[in-house]
Amino acid sequence: MLKKYSRGLFVSLLFILCLSLTANVFVQGENPFDPRTKEVDQIFASWDKPDSAGCALGIIQDGHFIYRCGYGMANLEYGIPLSSQSVFRIGSTSKQFTAMCIVLLEEEGKLSVENNLKKYFPEMPGYAESITIRHLLHHTSGVRDYLTLMSLAGARGDDFYIDPEVVDLIVRQKELNFAPGEEFLYSNSGYFLLAEIVKRVTGDSMRVYAEDKIFKPLGMTHTHFHDDHAQIVKNRASGYGREKDGNFWINMTTLGMIGDGGVFTSVDDLLRWDLNFYDNKLGNADQKLIDKMQTPGVLNSGENRGYAFGLGISEYKGLKMVSHGGAFVGFRADMIRFPEQKFSVIVLANLGSINPSRLAKQVADIYLADQFKPEKKKPDVAKTPKKKSDIKTKKKVPGETPSAKQLEAYVGDYYSEELDVTYCIFFKEKNLRLKQKKLHRPYPGGILLQQQEDRYNVGRLILNFNRDERNNVTSFTVNAGRVKNIRFVKL
Repeated sequence: MLKKYSRGLFVSLLFILCLSLTANVFVQGENPFDPRTKEVDQIFASWDKPDSAGCALGIIQDGHFIYRCGYGMANLEYGIPLSSQSVFRIGSTSKQFTAMCIVLLEEEGKLSVENNLKKYFPEMPGYAESITIRHLLHHTSGVRDYLTLMSLAGARGDDFYIDPEVVDLIVRQKELNFAPGEEFLYSNSGYFLLAEIVKRVTGDSMRVYAEDKIFKPLGMTHTHFHDDHAQIVKNRASGYGREKDGNFWINMTTLGMIGDGGVFTSVDDLLRWDLNFYDNKLGNADQKLIDKMQTPGVLNSGENRGYAFGLGISEYKGLKMVSHGGAFVGFRADMIRFPEQKFSVIVLANLGSINPSRLAKQVADIYLADQFKPEKKKPDVAKTPKKKSDIKTKKKVPGETPSAKQLEAYVGDYYSEELDVTYCIFFKEKNLRLKQKKLHRPYPGGILLQQQEDRYNVGRLILNFNRDERNNVTSFTVNAGRVKNIRFVKL
């Protein structure tokens, strides 16, 4: 009888202790019994397993977390679960921190966003005189994207290169994608160059400047620009990819470029960053600094493209939304803020197939359901006739298939001075193919498919061939999304 009583007392004490410990886990504003959290958990359920990479989530309302959770593992080899303290690489979500470094330096009087690139990069071609820091910030500079350039030059995803090589590659470009201010085209080169500007202005790396001017003042003790791939990072989440058969593989990088990316941070630290948008503590503690960060740039035509200082300014279901996603190797991230509702959602993922932007909006759908405005009905595409000008030729143009003799005109080696690489066009199994000669490997996609006369695509590349007065093929230019008109001359 005594043993039975003692066992009941022990269970009761254990239950009280558990309640006490549980109460200590949740800080002001958090309510583990809010029924909405079950709906949220369901959104992330497919990754909430001990054998899966996944996400860390933070939901902020009025300056406090109302829910935090980790779904899946930070490290699959050691079985370490994800949490709000896990440290992730956040890819291009880092750009807002780079932009903040620039506006702080401007506040200090050490630069102006109207300064031109030639002031900081005298080694660049003359076109740099027409590019301002503002153009870099708003992706309207026309500077070609260095990650795309590196790929075109033959670098593989797991290759190692350093900052001076990237600067040299950008400097070698003889032209821009377009005249500065004429178009909007996302370019990682712009934000990489901003980090270089911080270095050249302060005499120190942007990592040091950001630590001193942003992360330390805000108490973001687990956040930094990661410019040393060999550095040990406490609570780091490993990045993963996933094969079609469901197996995971490690997807990390040895690259140390910062500016366009490179921030390592946690959900808990990003709360402090979020708070600063409502009550600025940085620089002179002037709220005008935050207003500038959220002011979109405009094209020469006056068109507003909705991109501010490393932040996208848009609407979601009738509410103003400030956000920026990130994606690099096995990491994905997004942080969306509804400033008028003082509501934010942070989703950090360590699996490349996860879409944090979609997930963050699904979470917002639950909490802001009564504040969203009805979406405007979109026109029925099936019933709306298309104008001829809207219809592009996406498949091979009709007509005769080029003869072997006609295709023979394209065969040969082509050299790009801007990339310092030679491409070889050759026949194999009755098809015209492309490979990067120095690596002796086919370009992904391999086979050249004709779109129209002297215009071919291979994978995502578009090749436009040029001929001389004798109708001989002499060169081609490549368009590759964020890089346009790279010239290759036939040898």
